[in-house]
Amino acid sequence: MSFNTSERYNSVVIEFKGNVMGGPDAVSLNEKLHELIDNDKTNIVVDLGKVKFMNSSGLGMLIGALTTMRKAGGDLRIANATDKIESLLIVTKLITVFKHYKSVEEAAESFEE
Repeated sequence: MSFNTSERYNSVVIEFKGNVMGGPDAVSLNEKLHELIDNDKTNIVVDLGKVKFMNSSGLGMLIGALTTMRKAGGDLRIANATDKIESLLIVTKLITVFKHYKSVEEAAESFEE
């Protein structure tokens, strides 16, 4: 897995690519989130449009990221989840935990509400 960050629409977009499986990637993501928090950037949109596969460790990584951002007074929204990832969120009931949107733009605009 790799991820890129960019600032758009008054939030930070983190775009994941490949297989999201936790491990060392979780450490780099956590470091990046703390760096963003230190710079007062706590509105995060995770773009899952280019994710091929996600396992339970990958889900755990997302939950950890959500918890980190909420503790910092922000939030994390999911955008562009593929059908496969969306069904994984439904089966695990995490669809009720994450706010999810069809596009990055919709997710970012939701912070304005």
